[in-house]
Amino acid sequence: QLQLVESGGGLVQPGGSLRLSCAASGRAFGRGAMGWFRQAPGREREFAATFSWTGGSTYYADSVKGRFTISRDNAKNTVYLQMNSLKPEDTAVYYCALRIRPGDYVLPRYYDYWGQGTQVTVSS
Repeated sequence: QLQLVESGGGLVQPGGSLRLSCAASGRAFGRGAMGWFRQAPGREREFAATFSWTGGSTYYADSVKGRFTISRDNAKNTVYLQMNSLKPEDTAVYYCALRIRPGDYVLPRYYDYWGQGTQVTVSS
């Protein structure tokens, strides 16, 4: 049984940075593609960043492009989301997710496993 556990969320001032981590246990995520989503209060869960199915590329939502970076350490079974130049509108619960089949990477329904989420609040 695969488990994904996020950490690294918190309160940060506008313009600040945070690094989120997502540790996988129960199986290696070498097969499949990891991604990050976020959900603000009263809004639908939205795509933030992901690796391509082959792992050779990364994709970002326009709202985070140039500010967020997804990376991974296969030896540690961990994926990261480095978030820089944070804005109040980045405030949300952030989720990591794994899809084990090809599909539209921006849609949550193509992801098979989800973490419990970590809160990120950007406020002065």
